[in-house]
Amino acid sequence: MSIVIATIKYLLVGALLLLAAVFLVRAVQSMRGPDLQPWHRLAPPEPSADEIDAMNWTQWLKAEDAAFRFVETEVQAKLPAGQQVPQNRYWADAPLNPANLRQNWNRSFTLEPAGAPVGAVVLLHGLTDAPYSLRHVGDLYQKRGWVVIGIRMPGHGTVPAGLAKAKAEQWQAATRLAVREAMRRAPGKPLHIAGYSNGAALAMIHALDATQNPALGAPKQVVLLSPMIGLTRFARFAGLAGMPAIFPAFVNAAWLDIIPEYNPFKYNSFPVKAGAESHRVTVILGEKIEAARSSGRIGRLPPILTFQSAVDSTVSAPAVVDGLYAHLPANGSELVLFDINRAAYVGPFVRQSAKTALERMRPTGRHNYRLSIVANAAPGDPETVVRSYAPDATVPVEEPLGIPYRRDFFSLGHVALPFPLSDGLYGADPSPDDPQGVALGALATRGENGVLGISPAALARVSSNPFMPWVLGRIDQTLQAPQ
Repeated sequence: MSIVIATIKYLLVGALLLLAAVFLVRAVQSMRGPDLQPWHRLAPPEPSADEIDAMNWTQWLKAEDAAFRFVETEVQAKLPAGQQVPQNRYWADAPLNPANLRQNWNRSFTLEPAGAPVGAVVLLHGLTDAPYSLRHVGDLYQKRGWVVIGIRMPGHGTVPAGLAKAKAEQWQAATRLAVREAMRRAPGKPLHIAGYSNGAALAMIHALDATQNPALGAPKQVVLLSPMIGLTRFARFAGLAGMPAIFPAFVNAAWLDIIPEYNPFKYNSFPVKAGAESHRVTVILGEKIEAARSSGRIGRLPPILTFQSAVDSTVSAPAVVDGLYAHLPANGSELVLFDINRAAYVGPFVRQSAKTALERMRPTGRHNYRLSIVANAAPGDPETVVRSYAPDATVPVEEPLGIPYRRDFFSLGHVALPFPLSDGLYGADPSPDDPQGVALGALATRGENGVLGISPAALARVSSNPFMPWVLGRIDQTLQAPQ
């Protein structure tokens, strides 16, 4: 017994020393980092989860208006002279200010079909993101006669300080509100939910809740892009990084990143609280999956169509298989994985772990879902194919895709999947008909140090998907199927 007690004491002392080390490192980092700006310190009002559950769509838009007025009067109107620069989205005259663009995609939006709706779809964006991220999916649904509800999640679209206050419960309530509005606009018609990243997790939480309470709005189809089923190991402990912020001298420790806000439809700065809340979302989802599995309710889930890059530095790609698809019933679900580009101009610099990432995600036993892999036709060949494994199949059916992998893309990734190459903000070949203030996806970061007002490293991550036409085609197939 004394050995056990001694061991516990040593473990406790070790844990305390580790916490002290984290505290010290983060405190030092916070004092060396850039100063917080008004958009890091001033959060607009947002309704609570209970208030959102009691709202209708009109009331939600009114509350959203109040949040954006706060940003205009308390942040933009009082911006220090030194921050009135073209690359600051919060300067009223900046080309990046969303108010100066054709549409402020930070706001909740609806798209109506030409005639009576044949169905309704709810679009749920990702963390730090805005409704902009799923607008191309929304366009498809609208063209096919569906009404589209794209809701802004609380804490998003305004200022990063808002995300430092937002909670997972508010995001779940906002999802329920959007579903209520979708059912109101298309009564008795099929309901779909499409989610990206954190929004994909919220889509699954709602679908699982609806297996227990169909009155919430049970979807006929769920579409997921880069779903946040699980996070990387660091994200699980992100909340510890904010510990020193309890002292005013170390307030910057409440932020993992403090970066200039040059993206009109996404935050660049990242508060510790957001990482902790996104981890909570994955925990909530995991518990709901297990409860539905153990009770048998998981058999009531609709088909799920998921698109996921085999390499993803934001979420855990293997968790999509192990945490979700391994538990699904035989209901017509499909998982689409995008392999790395084995014909890219990167020579021997690809890590071995990236080369084998796809293989580690293949099911080794029985599986109830279709697995489709988008990959090079052969190593060194930029032409691509789709290799599809039917449920339980070990031999794929291979079809040419007809879309070459760009040699300047060595992989896809988390942020790329919902955006075509022609996207005005994120596309590598932005359309001149889609101006979004800046073409971040097309900026070539080759030049001398110190020229750009932002870090060139921030522009290096791939942000558009050459296979997006095919992705939309696969989603379109679900719309053609009997509902």
